[in-house]
Amino acid sequence: MPFVSIRLAGSATRDQKAGIVADVTSSLVTRLGKNPAAVQVVIEEVSPENYGAGGQLIADRDSPATPTTAKGDAHAEPRP
Repeated sequence: MPFVSIRLAGSATRDQKAGIVADVTSSLVTRLGKNPAAVQVVIEEVSPENYGAGGQLIADRDSPATPTTAKGDAHAEPRP
């Protein structure tokens, strides 16, 4: 029984989450021959105040008072 755990920084709509579950299930059926009824997908939404990268909270990365390394990408290498 496949179990897939997905964590999202922020939130997604119900329709977006339904699409993710359908896409992941379809992929496991197609690529691994799994029974779709056996595929379990859990989506966990992590608040940007509870997640950090590069030494700062994701909630703060786009704040005008906070310098960013590469706008929109918290995992990018700092620019020289």
